[in-house]
Amino acid sequence: MTHEQDLTGRWALILGSSSGFGRATALELASRGMNIFGVHLDLKSTLPYARQVVTDIEAMGRQAIFFNTNAADSGKRGKVLDQIQAKLAADGGHQHLHVLMHSLAFGTLLPFIADSPDEAISEAQMDMTLNVMAHSLVYWVQDLMRRGLFTSGSRVFSMTSSGSHRVFKSYGAVSAAKAALESHTRQLALELGPAGVMINCIEAGVTDTPALRKIPGHEAFIEMATRFNPTGRMTTEPDVAVTIAALSDPRVRFMSGSVIYVDGGEDVVGA
Repeated sequence: MTHEQDLTGRWALILGSSSGFGRATALELASRGMNIFGVHLDLKSTLPYARQVVTDIEAMGRQAIFFNTNAADSGKRGKVLDQIQAKLAADGGHQHLHVLMHSLAFGTLLPFIADSPDEAISEAQMDMTLNVMAHSLVYWVQDLMRRGLFTSGSRVFSMTSSGSHRVFKSYGAVSAAKAALESHTRQLALELGPAGVMINCIEAGVTDTPALRKIPGHEAFIEMATRFNPTGRMTTEPDVAVTIAALSDPRVRFMSGSVIYVDGGEDVVGA
């Protein structure tokens, strides 16, 4: 493998790196030789999971630099990027990010309409959900471009779901966020194209992640996905991780603005 084709020594930045798709992708990219910056938000009870990801990456001989902070906060984003920029400048090797993965799954799961105002989503909760799960993608990409941390061949992956075009009880705000995320991805593909930076959405099938288990009635999602998926099983986190790793091959240079389904055909049959 030539150096141009090799992922060894390149850097990825994973937003949402301590669990779910972010964790699986961080480990997969590290297994291919990449170093990982990770941003996650964990309390004391879940912080050991993030530390374990760092330990596992370092056990592969790769570097792992994780930040336990709110990825949707502009001030904290700036502080993280200051440290990333300083590290890349001092690294002496690859001084740009090869991959950015946006896998932030934090939002409000309340209905729009309810008998009591306290049981329905509020304006602040709606704004927070869209900011974290959709708009923050734009702000991270803006800052990375302004700081010169992307280069031609860099690539961005955002995580969408079938909720972007389907409705589920109590999923309204997240559904809106996913639809906005796909729209932002298309617009960024247009505007990043001249710089040679690619961006695509990954739509995973129903996957048993910590984020899924926070959705009321998630057991029904699992049952339907298992029953209707043409493969006879649910999507897994490694399914998504190996897909992102494959699309991180530096020879892949002409795919942008797409929604890429990693679901075994689940969305086609409408499970």
